[in-house]
Amino acid sequence: MTATALRTTAPVSRSRTREFAGLAAAAAVVLALAAGSMFVGVSDVSLPALLAGDQAAVEIFWISRVPRTLAVVLAGMAVAVAGLIMQLMARNRFVEPSTVGTVESATLGILVVTVFIPTAPILLRMGVASFFAILGTALFLSILRRLPARNTLLIPLVGIMLGGVIAAITTFFAYRYDLLQTLSNWMIGDFSGVLRGRYELLWIVAVLILVGLLAADRFTVAGMGEDFTTNLGLNYARTMRLGLVIVSLISAVVVTTVGAVPFLGLVVPNIVSLLFGDNLRRAVPWTALFGAGFVLICDVIGRTIRYPYEVPVGMVMAVVGAILFLILILRKRNG
Repeated sequence: MTATALRTTAPVSRSRTREFAGLAAAAAVVLALAAGSMFVGVSDVSLPALLAGDQAAVEIFWISRVPRTLAVVLAGMAVAVAGLIMQLMARNRFVEPSTVGTVESATLGILVVTVFIPTAPILLRMGVASFFAILGTALFLSILRRLPARNTLLIPLVGIMLGGVIAAITTFFAYRYDLLQTLSNWMIGDFSGVLRGRYELLWIVAVLILVGLLAADRFTVAGMGEDFTTNLGLNYARTMRLGLVIVSLISAVVVTTVGAVPFLGLVVPNIVSLLFGDNLRRAVPWTALFGAGFVLICDVIGRTIRYPYEVPVGMVMAVVGAILFLILILRKRNG
């Protein structure tokens, strides 16, 4: 190997080492947050009680606290990554599944199953929700292609209006069939009901995150436009369909299991982009870790802000996410 090649390879190697060290540190922080969240709650579950073999504490820990923490981490990682992929598909930093009609479409699908097949198993509910989510996301992308100008702020406004229309239709039929209370459970993310045996579907999103990581380079290229993607020899339509399926499945699984988690897929990818750039293969791990950490923090806040009562994590994230969303829009306008 020549001296020039050695000089070129050394900085790259050091950069990758720093990158892995940073990811390891971030993962350690998320693990620490997850471990701490397992001991937050009304029931008396403490480390000394677990070590002493307290039967009640052990049962609560394994039946409730561990499944809840795993659900929070998986949902946070998945929704954040779905938002990142959605932003590349739309080529806009201000969109995510809950602002383009994807989540609302999944909720409509669950309502349809509940009305016509009340005893449907959860897998059927998830399948129908995924189908409706795909249709809703495809409708948004179809409208997007027909906009006269790709204004940065116009695109998310169109998505929010589309989601509002779908949500209005869903609310109307929920009112007609006396399902408004059930509908509110799907529209507001809440991990209080997560128990062992009621969250395992979320492991599906872990597979989807891995697929998104493996296809990261394709999504990065597709985010540069159809002509650019075709010139590089990639199938633009196939890549977009893959992204559509990943985003829709993640949204459907999360909504079916714990409800909607708003603004997470918008805020976290933007923060990661500001810190680490737009390379998707590099951004996916950071986005997943930031998403998990963000939801863990909001979940702990929701459990402690009105202790011993609990505020759904969806409400906490809606407030925090809306504020950050406005900051991002104002920052873009001033920039």
